[in-house]
Amino acid sequence: MINWLKQHWEESVAIFRGGVDQWLILLWLGLLSIGLVMIASASIAFAADTYGDPWFFTKRHFVYLMLGMAVAALVVAVPVRYAQQYAGWLMVATLGLLCLVLVPGIGREVNGARRWLDLGLISVQISEVAKVAAVVFFASFFARRHQELYTGWQGFVKPVLVLGMMCLLLLFQPDFGSAVVLASVVLAMMFIAGVKLWHFGLLGAAAIACLAALAVYSPYRMTRLVTFLDPWSAQFGSGYQLTQSLIAFGRGEWFGLGLGNSLQKLFYLPEAHTDFIAAIMAEEFGLIGLVVMLGVFAALIVRVFAIARASLTANRLFAAFASYGVAILFTFQVFINVGVASGLLPTKGLTLPFISYGGSSLLIGCALIGFVIRVDWEQRQAVPVSRVRTRVKPVSVSSQWREAA
Repeated sequence: MINWLKQHWEESVAIFRGGVDQWLILLWLGLLSIGLVMIASASIAFAADTYGDPWFFTKRHFVYLMLGMAVAALVVAVPVRYAQQYAGWLMVATLGLLCLVLVPGIGREVNGARRWLDLGLISVQISEVAKVAAVVFFASFFARRHQELYTGWQGFVKPVLVLGMMCLLLLFQPDFGSAVVLASVVLAMMFIAGVKLWHFGLLGAAAIACLAALAVYSPYRMTRLVTFLDPWSAQFGSGYQLTQSLIAFGRGEWFGLGLGNSLQKLFYLPEAHTDFIAAIMAEEFGLIGLVVMLGVFAALIVRVFAIARASLTANRLFAAFASYGVAILFTFQVFINVGVASGLLPTKGLTLPFISYGGSSLLIGCALIGFVIRVDWEQRQAVPVSRVRTRVKPVSVSSQWREAA
């Protein structure tokens, strides 16, 4: 076992040193650095008051950061074919964990939500594991059965049933935000894989109808929607978190108050170092600083999309669909987190990848980056595209539009 770890660790180090997209690695490390600095700033007052140590969350996040980089290095050393080979078992295990976390006494409940499994030293948020399982499983399914998506109902219904089961288990926790992100990512992957447009439209309409029904029949969700439209009408009630976040944005103006000078983190804005860390960043670095951070995210996501596109061109379908899934997952999470903090979207607890405090989110994010680095390395080591014998021609988005027309 030790020899195996040593061998794969040396391989991963060699891959990181050369032969991969160096800009992708630099952008990832840049986001990790921003996250460490912002957590140190945003959590200092809360940590000192709650735990008697102003650096409590900073030290824990640093440990998770080191673990995340180690996880990424190990994932880089694992061939992509293994992920495709064991995708089904990973999905079965994830569904089991999603059921297990709902059992009282096993799943840990925080703020009325039962989302965590306590493993002693760390607590794992199962919804984060579910995101990885979904990306890998559906990428494997679409790579093997993608022609069924546009030749009949069977290839369309099967992934929809699995997706519905995952979302239902997430809603039981309840974790509405993760269910929305998961459904959006899988739908986008399905579209890229070549699902018929009218199938896609039918599924999209059904998803919107389900979301509307959940809002209507869940009073607290309807309250959040009403509060989102006019948070100042309940600024000391259900709109308190959003109004405090908007105050942070307003105080930051263009260039911010400076690192460490936020007032909203001084017990005004709840979850300042987790779900609303973007608001603290806007207050300390201003709109310009927030835009720069979003620019780094955009550059990272563009690099992942480019790697996915190269794999699709080479007919490496699983690697392509999985990389597209990773890029879309990061895109949705960044959009929803910053959208919630800025008042663009209804309040929903969702971390900002690599920036927010949260061990599960950080470890999973690093693992996904490690997977993309491995995909990029294997693609660079493969036979040149002009010599690849294409067996199945991937369906492009433009061809779908022509078919629909």
